[in-house]
Amino acid sequence: MTVFVVGISVLSLVSGLLIGCIGIGGVLLVPCLSLAGIDVHAAIGGSLMTYIFSGIMGVALYARHGSIDWRSAAWLSAGAAPGAFLGSLIAAHTREQILLALIGATVAFSGWRILRRHSELAGHGVKVPQPLALVGIAIVVGFACAITGTGGSVLLVPLLMWLSVPVLTSVGLSQAIQIPIALMATVGNAWTGSLDWRLGAWLSIGVVLGAAAGARVAHALPAPLLTRIVAVALVLVGAIVLARSGQSLANTW
Repeated sequence: MTVFVVGISVLSLVSGLLIGCIGIGGVLLVPCLSLAGIDVHAAIGGSLMTYIFSGIMGVALYARHGSIDWRSAAWLSAGAAPGAFLGSLIAAHTREQILLALIGATVAFSGWRILRRHSELAGHGVKVPQPLALVGIAIVVGFACAITGTGGSVLLVPLLMWLSVPVLTSVGLSQAIQIPIALMATVGNAWTGSLDWRLGAWLSIGVVLGAAAGARVAHALPAPLLTRIVAVALVLVGAIVLARSGQSLANTW
């Protein structure tokens, strides 16, 4: 039991550090918790709950450095909230093997996209899509993140960077969008009975502490090497989860 608690603490701290630093890190929570034997629905519910607090911490720290485009954040939040609530309701009635496959694909794709775009991880200018495009993006991101328990950052950061939004702007917006996604998904998970409050609370402590440190690192150091390492880790974790979901589906047949 002690080893398990220590493992959960280390996982949440590392995830929080990466969330605060490059906006991606919560994506590791659900796959690793699932690999540790925790039910995937409980892992998704607990992980999404932590993003409420890491998002608040991230927004406060990134806003202090002027790295959040508030107008764009408002449009993203308007689309993310309903998408996340709908996604949480559907996730509760989706088979574990399918959820694992979706999570694995999301993780691996995110890592691959970051590797493809690593040369653009610099710059502080602001270039973001139009409001209606932001709302549409946010609906899709909120829905997908609520289903997979990966938070807003893992999909939004590589997507915005693909649209040529600078890295600090992308990460700042991802911090802001975490809050409505996590709030609405947590409401949906509580409603459907998929929320483990104790797991969520324990994970939240480590994630918040890690996010606070990560946000400071992001504004103090260049991130290309760290981002490349994280991207490789995402691809590997995604591949492992996909393999596990495939094996589980094969066993059911």
